[in-house]
Amino acid sequence: MPQTVSHPGEDLREKLEELQMSPKEFAVRCHKPLKTISEVLNGKSAITSDMAVQFEDVLQIPARYWLKRQYLYDEAVARNKRNTVITDALEWAASFPYSEMAKQGWVPATKRKEEKVEALFAFFGISDWIAWQMIYLQSELKAAFRVSLAHTKTPHALSAWLRRGEIQAKHLQAQPFSASRLREILPQLKQIMAKHPADFFEQAQTLCLSAGVKVVFTPCLPKAPINGVARWVDNNMTPLIQLSSRYKRNDIFWFSFFHEIGHILLHGKKDVFLESVDYQPAEKEKEAEANAFAVKWTLSAQEEAIVMASDYTDEVTIVALAQQFGTHPAIIIGRLQHLRVIKHTDGQPFFVRGDLGD
Repeated sequence: MPQTVSHPGEDLREKLEELQMSPKEFAVRCHKPLKTISEVLNGKSAITSDMAVQFEDVLQIPARYWLKRQYLYDEAVARNKRNTVITDALEWAASFPYSEMAKQGWVPATKRKEEKVEALFAFFGISDWIAWQMIYLQSELKAAFRVSLAHTKTPHALSAWLRRGEIQAKHLQAQPFSASRLREILPQLKQIMAKHPADFFEQAQTLCLSAGVKVVFTPCLPKAPINGVARWVDNNMTPLIQLSSRYKRNDIFWFSFFHEIGHILLHGKKDVFLESVDYQPAEKEKEAEANAFAVKWTLSAQEEAIVMASDYTDEVTIVALAQQFGTHPAIIIGRLQHLRVIKHTDGQPFFVRGDLGD
């Protein structure tokens, strides 16, 4: 990739001077208007494939030479324009938590601002920052992303987290979505939550794939305060549940998981709910419905009443109640904290094992 590439009209001019042939004579011999030849000589017009073949007959220079020269010139012009696009996007790129994205392996590590812009373009699959704005702020691709991040405080970080989930989902193969199958596996998913084996996420992910639901885990980004989100991908054919390890608490992780399943089963494909967005009353009602669904499958109201009537101050009792209800001990503690029955502590409860990255 040379620093500069001249227009092929310069080569043509030199050859005509060498042959002592005027532009008019050359135009006549090529059966082309003089204006067309003049514009090529002055770098205002391109040499077409037809012209290249005609030049070959008159100048005895292969057509592929002219075509290659024109191609190299066109590419150089396009790359110069591209450099302007990259320069214009420097401020946009600076709004992303790039170093953390690089640490997670989402983008290549670099300190050069221009390279960061190019990496972000590739990450989002866009040609300029305006395209990002059209997708994530103006919702131009409503079939792919229906929620505008324009009114969120950190649209750049949120869009990066969401985009990473889409990329992860492309590597998963799911069965055609079946709502009945998803309802059928709910008891098994609850059992995985209760037992919480070392490979709990892989087990839950595989089970959901059998129902046509893709589930991915995406580490949190700074300024992207989100526990999870459900949306439809693959041309609106496949539901995707994207979860994080925000707060690094099992109760929040599992509640978010069943909350997003609730959205999939109870609400339409057009609904995408983010924690940092202010919703209208109808949308808030749907959030409440998803919460109620998650309560049912983590610790029901009846089970909660039993807990409230018990002596839950020691861990033995908490574990016994969790086994009785088929849930995770963290769910009980989290519910009691949510109800302000017990206080949040600085340290993690004894049964919380850490995040999915461990």
